[in-house]
Amino acid sequence: MSFFKKLFGNKEVIREVKERTVLSIEVGDIVEYDLEDYQVVSKLIYNAHGYEWIAYQLQHPDKTIWLSAEMDDELNVGIYKKVPALKLQEPLPKEINYAGKTYYFDESGVARVKGEGRGKNVNNMECKYFGYCDDEEEEFLSVEVWGTEVEVSHGYEIEEFEIKIIAGQ
Repeated sequence: MSFFKKLFGNKEVIREVKERTVLSIEVGDIVEYDLEDYQVVSKLIYNAHGYEWIAYQLQHPDKTIWLSAEMDDELNVGIYKKVPALKLQEPLPKEINYAGKTYYFDESGVARVKGEGRGKNVNNMECKYFGYCDDEEEEFLSVEVWGTEVEVSHGYEIEEFEIKIIAGQ
């Protein structure tokens, strides 16, 4: 036995490997999507009358995307990018034209949001949300109203197997 082991004891630290799914990603994790690695810098959990869905802000050196996950009748996973050029205000229209496509109003409501990481500034706030989809229901616009600020994101569904999650801690 070495001198240091006698002096300090054998204090081997064993880290447990944490299994992650799209519903249990944490701030600090790494998500690989489309051959690029992103760090999870924000986690927003939306709750509308007991129904929850999650949005993760994924940061890459060149861009930011959002990964959404919700368990409805089945798991729905999507990738969204903010569309700052699309300026909307309330009352929102029933149809929105963006990038040569028409998106039709699908749903709306109010959700209380729990924020972590960079999203902690919206913790315990309420936002109004509006969902729009194209004719084929393959692409979506997500509109969120935070007070007087209106944020628009464009997205599409992906399969869970398209991402790889590496636990950060």
